Amino acid sequence: QVQLVESGGGLVQAGGSLRLSCAASGIIFSINNMDWYRQAPGKQRELAATITSGGSTNYADSVKGRFTIARDNAANTVYLQMNSLKPEDTAVYYCHVRLRMTHYWGQGTQVTVSS
Repeated sequence: QVQLVESGGGLVQAGGSLRLSCAASGIIFSINNMDWYRQAPGKQRELAATITSGGSTNYADSVKGRFTIARDNAANTVYLQMNSLKPEDTAVYYCHVRLRMTHYWGQGTQVTVSS
C-alpha cells in the first residue's frame, strides 16, 4: 500500500533552516507529482510547494524565495528545504500525493519556529 513517511521537523529560531524529507513507498514515485502541505494551529491545511514528475516546481506566495522543493527519484524521496524561517511558518508539514482520485498523506512532522 501507499506509505509516505516524513522526517526532519523540529524547533528552530527565526531565521534558521530545516530540511524535511518524505520517503514514499507503494507508488511509482518518478511519475507522480509530489506536494508539501502545512497546517498551522486553528487554520486550514494549505499547499506550500509542488514538484511535478518532470521537476517543475510551484510555491505558495508565503514561502516563495525561502523554500525549495526537490526530489530524488532513485531514493523515492521528496525534500523541502526551508530557509529564513519565520514564526508564521510554524505548522505540521505533510507530504501528499494524489493517485487518480485518491489522496494520500503522511503522518506529518511538526515545525516550530521561535521568535
